[in-house]
Amino acid sequence: MIEFEALPDLVDPVLVAAFEGWNDAGDAASDAIDHLREAWGATPLAEMDPEDYYDYQVNRPMIAFDDEGVRRLTWPTTRLYVARLPLAARDVVLVHGIEPNMRWRQFSEEILVLAAELGVTLAVTLGALLSDSPHSRPVPVTGTATDSGTARRLGVEPSHYEGPTGIVGVIQEASARRGLPTVSLWAAVPHYVAQAPSPKATLALVRRVEDLLDMPVPLGELVEDSRAWELGVDELAADDEEIADYVRQLEEARDTTDLPEASGEAIAREFERYLRRRGVDGT
Repeated sequence: MIEFEALPDLVDPVLVAAFEGWNDAGDAASDAIDHLREAWGATPLAEMDPEDYYDYQVNRPMIAFDDEGVRRLTWPTTRLYVARLPLAARDVVLVHGIEPNMRWRQFSEEILVLAAELGVTLAVTLGALLSDSPHSRPVPVTGTATDSGTARRLGVEPSHYEGPTGIVGVIQEASARRGLPTVSLWAAVPHYVAQAPSPKATLALVRRVEDLLDMPVPLGELVEDSRAWELGVDELAADDEEIADYVRQLEEARDTTDLPEASGEAIAREFERYLRRRGVDGT
């Protein structure tokens, strides 16, 4: 059961969700939600009753001291927040949780029932997976939608994935049954640096959310954290010749894949990008 006091009146709200666990390589997706919550000044809305969905021997409660030195017990759960941006055309409902251990269908329905009561018109789920992607290149973010119409409207691809899924996939399928357009964004985290945090992947997801929703997101220290992370991995790779060789192979494969088609139009586009990077007016 979701616990809340009163539902706010929201303007054309969109739901953005991420879950720690199987869907969250390097904690990139859940850290993206944390960043959005802090950057947008989101306020608590509701939280799930953990008794229904979590095995405490798998996801144990945590004891810590708060800012006043009081000992507090925090239970694993999923929390919802509301962000209202003064100049934005819509409000945002953020969902940050831990992938539940049981009753996934009931869990998904609870979230989507509340989303319907709030008037949510679009759901965006965030995930991160391990891949053969070099840390020194831009992080690939794949966007898919539950239906071709939503895919065309938002500039992503229809989903063709088949295979095991996590709670993100279950929520997507449940959203599609309800007729709620849903987009899923997945960042590729280099498998050889899979440990959290992965700020470069988090930054890529945040920027993609910003583009998708056409809403500004203050980046704060995330850009510098991303640079520091990349430099740190550079140093680690330099100390191991085998890893350095492997990274070079990944870079060469990525660069070859990313080469534009050798057509006049493609070459012209690349030249325009080159001029913009140098701050030169090409006209």
